[in-house]
Amino acid sequence: MILTPLIVPLGLAYGIDPVHLGIIVLVNLELGFLLPPVGLNLFLSSSRFGVPITRLYRHVVTPLLILGAAVLLVTYVPAISVGVLHLLGK
Repeated sequence: MILTPLIVPLGLAYGIDPVHLGIIVLVNLELGFLLPPVGLNLFLSSSRFGVPITRLYRHVVTPLLILGAAVLLVTYVPAISVGVLHLLGK
């Protein structure tokens, strides 16, 4: 989140829509929050529910693959994130 104000001017210089860039940043942040071994969400879930973190890793593999595919789709197909805005004329 700290680097986002530094990245926005670069995105604008390359012609990337600011809304699209913001969605890319958020989806990548969520992927980082889930990605083992430093996934903050995994550590919080482990301590809150009393489940060993290694057990959580096994259950997170499928959502990580899905989220990784979603990151690629949102990044390379901008119509997914800004298509509705373009349809509304904004």
